[in-house]
Amino acid sequence: MKRILFFLSIALWATGMGTAGAQTNITIHGEVVNGAGKDVYLYRYTDMLTLTEEEVDHTVVGENRTFDLKAYANYPTLMMMQIENYSQSFFVEPGRDYEVYVPRFDWNIDEKKNVFLEPEVLPLEFVNMPKGELNGLITEFEGVVAQYIDDHRVFFDSRFRPQKRYFDSLEAVVATRCPDTKNEFFNRYKRYQLASMKYSLHFDTRRNMVDRYVKGKPILYYDDNYMSFFTTLFAGSVSKGTKKLPAWLLGNWVNDLKVKVFLDSLGTDTLLRNEQVRELVALQALQEAYYLPRYYECDKVVKMIELVGKQSKFPEHKVLAERLVATLSQKEEGAEVADFVLPDVEKKMVSLNEMKGKWVYLSFVRVGDPNCLGEIETLAHFKDSIYAKNNNVEFVTICCDREFQKMYHLLRNTKKGQRYNWTWLHFNGNYKLLERYGVVSYPWFILINPEGQLQYTVTPSPASGFLLHGPWQPKQQKEDDRPFFLR
Repeated sequence: MKRILFFLSIALWATGMGTAGAQTNITIHGEVVNGAGKDVYLYRYTDMLTLTEEEVDHTVVGENRTFDLKAYANYPTLMMMQIENYSQSFFVEPGRDYEVYVPRFDWNIDEKKNVFLEPEVLPLEFVNMPKGELNGLITEFEGVVAQYIDDHRVFFDSRFRPQKRYFDSLEAVVATRCPDTKNEFFNRYKRYQLASMKYSLHFDTRRNMVDRYVKGKPILYYDDNYMSFFTTLFAGSVSKGTKKLPAWLLGNWVNDLKVKVFLDSLGTDTLLRNEQVRELVALQALQEAYYLPRYYECDKVVKMIELVGKQSKFPEHKVLAERLVATLSQKEEGAEVADFVLPDVEKKMVSLNEMKGKWVYLSFVRVGDPNCLGEIETLAHFKDSIYAKNNNVEFVTICCDREFQKMYHLLRNTKKGQRYNWTWLHFNGNYKLLERYGVVSYPWFILINPEGQLQYTVTPSPASGFLLHGPWQPKQQKEDDRPFFLR
């Protein structure tokens, strides 16, 4: 019977614990004071390694300012509620109903600062929350920790020398003011949060932490907080090299796709003797290796992750490997680019697929931003000459200002607008599009090849001089460049 329940739990974890459309045991009823007509999304992480966000439910705030969301979970789970570019996270428990309230909010904050790099929290409030509810317990715990650290900040500041005795005092304060409850998830939450803090402040070693929290214990893949602690504990422990295994040697094995040698070699570390722990750490290390091109080739890293997943006997690792491959492949050159349909300046709907067969130089801008206007001017300077020499190039600019009228005014009511005579589209409130294309600042540029694939991981801006030597230009081979043959 235990074996059946074990495999059932794995199946639920691997499939993201179901969807609201299939099963529902959690409801969220909310009110947004000035949010009528806005889209509300509910997300969760598929896992704490890839941190891939998965949509759980979606609705629109009604004219009466209210909305309802549904979800399913078989274990306390971290979820994020998002409206436009603003979100707030909280935990949901199986079988609970929640009431939330969003007071009057300035939705135009993203016009004044970069909320991608400096996020603005959605001011979400719980209503009629019973005493002892998980989010209330966590809020109280985090408040106690934050207050204590603020009162003794100099003794926790890494710029000075952190004092372990103050951390011991913090643990004592938490034990007194936030004692263990009947909610075992909350008890584990406290334990792993404090353990992560202790390790990050170098008050304890990785070896001691592994002995206390990992060795001889099951890996709680379904517990977001445990997995977050696990990844914190082993971050950078392998990918950047160890005393016995320098990074260049690990890089050689990865680049040569020697999966068995790579995995077996990690076992020389006594902390990684356990096969399951070693394999999970290996997946985390390979994910980190993707961003260390000095030692590792990106495409070989992705292939290595795929091989680790295929040979693994742990079903959780097969799922994690598949997700890692999918996540990293989206950022690689040659990845398929998602289609979109957006209105142009005359409000005619235009699809990206209509431009297949051409090089599409895609730019995301805000017309009131000086940096964006400078790049737009550069585009206008090169546009005519590039179009004259190449009939397979298309400039597409997506205006991300909230008001459509700003784009219209620039293109139709200003003298400069007459020079910007290429395809202009308005993002039309499609914030998911910005997430999908990885836009984190303005201006943002993406080059799509004629096959509809991402040409570069990072596309240079017009001001870099990129347009002078774009890949759409036919390559001309000089006489002296021809291969030399002995006659």
